[in-house]
Amino acid sequence: MLRYLLLAWGVFSTSVFASDDFYDDITVVKGCEIKPNTHCENIDLSNADLKHADLSGSTFVNVNFSGADLRHANLSYVSFKKCTLDKANMATTNLNHADFRSSVVTNANLESISAWALFGQGVNFSGSNLSGAIIDQGRLSGAKMNDANLRGARIERTWMGKVQLKNADLTNANIQETKLNAANLAGAVFDGTRIHYAIFAGAYMEGCQGCPVDW
Repeated sequence: MLRYLLLAWGVFSTSVFASDDFYDDITVVKGCEIKPNTHCENIDLSNADLKHADLSGSTFVNVNFSGADLRHANLSYVSFKKCTLDKANMATTNLNHADFRSSVVTNANLESISAWALFGQGVNFSGSNLSGAIIDQGRLSGAKMNDANLRGARIERTWMGKVQLKNADLTNANIQETKLNAANLAGAVFDGTRIHYAIFAGAYMEGCQGCPVDW
């Protein structure tokens, strides 16, 4: 009997220590635990190195991510509330179902992101690089994407009513079935853009290169 009790204690103690080691390995940056489902408020993470971080399901409130390196990170289902992501590098990041509403994402690198069902209503993405991005079934109504690079981006079945795309480059992009009602497309480039079944009702197209002329 003693032998079995000692064996059981060994298994239990091993599992306990393994659990402790797991939590000891969590990285903490300026008071913010870098892990899934974390919650951080009023923290300055500008220029932080967060490459490959798994922050899925997390909530950030009034956090400064300006210039932060978030390449290859998992930011799926993350909620950014009143955050600043100016010049943040999020290339190839998983942003599926992420929520940027009330935040600023200007001059950011969003090249080749995966952002299915992104919530970006009213968000300022101006000057950002979204080339090769996948933003199918997103919500971008009223967003500002002036001077944005959207070359080769896939933005199918997305709500973009009243979006501002002044001087944006959508060369070879795919915006099939996307709703661009009352959008500002002045000076935008649509060369080679797939626009099948896209809606341009009331869109402003002065100076647009390649915009449809039958609306």
